[in-house]
This record gives sequence, structure tokens and C-alpha cells, in this order.
Amino acid sequence: MSTIEENLRSISERVKSHSSTMATEEAVKTAVVLPFLRALGYDVFDPTEVVPEFTADAVGKKGEKVDYAINIEGDIRILIECKPISVTLEKKHLDQLFRYFTVTKARFAILTNGRTFNFYTDLEETNKLDSRPFLVFDITDFNANILSELRKFEKSSFDVDAILATAERLKYTSGVKQEIANLIEEPTEEFVRLVSRNVYEGQMRAQAKEMLTGVVRAAFRDVIMDQVKSRLSSALADTQETIRTIDEPTAEEPDIVTTEEEREGFMIVKAIAREIVPAKRIQMRDAKSYCAVLVDNNRKPLARLHFNRSVKYVGLFDGDVEDRVIIQSLDEIYGFSDRIRATAQKYVSD
Repeated sequence: MSTIEENLRSISERVKSHSSTMATEEAVKTAVVLPFLRALGYDVFDPTEVVPEFTADAVGKKGEKVDYAINIEGDIRILIECKPISVTLEKKHLDQLFRYFTVTKARFAILTNGRTFNFYTDLEETNKLDSRPFLVFDITDFNANILSELRKFEKSSFDVDAILATAERLKYTSGVKQEIANLIEEPTEEFVRLVSRNVYEGQMRAQAKEMLTGVVRAAFRDVIMDQVKSRLSSALADTQETIRTIDEPTAEEPDIVTTEEEREGFMIVKAIAREIVPAKRIQMRDAKSYCAVLVDNNRKPLARLHFNRSVKYVGLFDGDVEDRVIIQSLDEIYGFSDRIRATAQKYVSD
């Protein structure tokens, strides 16, 4: 497991267990923000690299400071403003970051309360901080996609162009996902009318509107669940013969037993990868130390399930070597969907 992931999980557990003690801004800085910056490879003990209480000229309010500024190769590149964990982050908390962003060479700004991290840049107007973040994540619930984006902010690989290349897509994807989530919980009248117009022929009076709003909410959730069940069912149907074969011990490895967790993990990986390669090409091969998920054969590893131990790992192959990441539950495999699909993509034309 990479150092950054290990450190972030440690911070995550700290916030889960001790958030009640982070009632002040200083507590958030000490317990979360400085360890977070250290996880990204910055020297938090070097005040010329991680500059505390940063000030700059002509910011509009004399004596105003930003909590931290990150100096990379002689230029201020990241500004960080911290709030107590009990504070809900809002646009009004961006005021200082707005002013400092325009008078420094900063390209990114982070607003955090120790649990939620909002990342901003200037996609809409050069040298003017956007009012909406391009990346938002909860430190207690980060996943593989978030980890992939955070790695771009590591000191050793910090690349403005690489971050900006995906920032716009992330910004609008995040916004659309939030709008969809809002529609699932509270469908608007406009949306209810849109999806009901071909199935309900009566007038949209108050009683009909109330009834259809409940129907749309329930149907929205059912569609999502049906999609998940369909993928898992298809993977299961294509897998039965493979599982029966794997269950039979081979002469070379006579004591192998494929567990239910390995079966389920295999089906999850297969359900993800079948969007890229045909399901019939995705195979399982169990061994004493791990259960391999392959495309065609051993030379094309898709993932490895290291479940034969108290701490469970998933091995991923989107890079040059296997990257093992700890998981607490099988559901976390879905968090690596993009990485699994990227690996599958390498074998499409083989």
C-alpha cells in the first residue's frame, strides 16, 4: 500500500474517532491539516515550504492572513484555509482565499473543516478563484478515485497542467452528481412532469403531483438498484462454470479452497470489467496466497484478492506493478472501478 494511502487512512480513523475534540480551528490544523500535507510529502516543519499564517500585499484587508501557503520551487502554489470541524463550509468562507489568490502565483486553494476538503482553481476566469470547487471529498470516506486525484498534489509529482487537465471534468461531474442525488431525494415539479408526461395522461393537480412525486422518487432508486443487480447477476451467470472448476483442487496445489468472499469479490470485479471486455474472457484462478482475476490467462492480471488473512487487500494492475490496497469490506472494490476498467482496457485488443 502506498504511503499516502496509509497516512490518509490514519487521518480518516482519527477524524472518525476524535472529531468531537476538533471543535477549534487550531485542533483541525494540528490533527488533520498538517498530517494531510505531510502525507502529500510536504515538510510541515519547514516554514519556507509550508508557510503558516501567510500574508501578502494588497489583499484589501490589512492584517488578514491565510492559514497556510505551500511554496513549491520558490512560488506560492497552494493556499489553505481551515475552519472548525463543526462549521459547514460555505461560499462566505472563501473571502480570504479569493483576495490572496489574485495577488500570488497560487493555482489552487483548499478550504477545509478537517472532514470535508474543497479544492478550487480558476477555470472560469484566469487568476480569479472559482466559487465552486472542482474536487470535494470527505476524509472519512475517500475512495480510489479521490486518491488518484490527490496523488497529483504530492510534492514529488506536483504538476499544474496534469491537475488542470481533469479539473474541469471533475468540477462538472461533481455538480451533476449532486444534482442527481438531490433529484433522487426531492424530485422537482419540473422533473416529475418531464418523466411522467408519457405515462400519466391526467392533469397535474395537487393530489396527482404528490402521488407522482413519490412514484418518481421510488422509481429512481429502483432503476439504480436494478442496474446493480443486473450487472451482478450477469457476472454470476457467466461465472458458475469457472467457479466449479476452481473449486476442484489441482495436483499442483491440492489444498486450495475458494471462499464465499473470494467468489463475491470475483463477481464484483467481473461486473466492473465486463463494461470493457466480454465477460467470458474474465476468469478466476485461486491459489494459496491469493485469488487472481484474469483476462484470458495468467499473463493478463486484472486484480488479485488477498483475502486469506485478517487484513484484506485488493491488488490492482493499472500501473507497472501490483498495487495492494487495504479494504474493510467488499463494497470498497467498487471504489476502484476506474482503475479496474483501465487495466481491462489494456487487454481489449489482445
